[in-house]
Amino acid sequence: MKNTENTQNRPSLIKKIGKTTYVVTAYFSDTSKETMNDKIKRMLKNELKAS
Repeated sequence: MKNTENTQNRPSLIKKIGKTTYVVTAYFSDTSKETMNDKIKRMLKNELKAS
């Protein structure tokens, strides 16, 4: 699998499970008006409403 986007400046996590290596790259929008804390709080509130 080849990713053509520039991921050089993005935080990433590499995890090897068995013979498979997973690379997870984070992406943060430059135009987002919501902080990470606000986003997590919103997601948790929505999860509580759904349960």
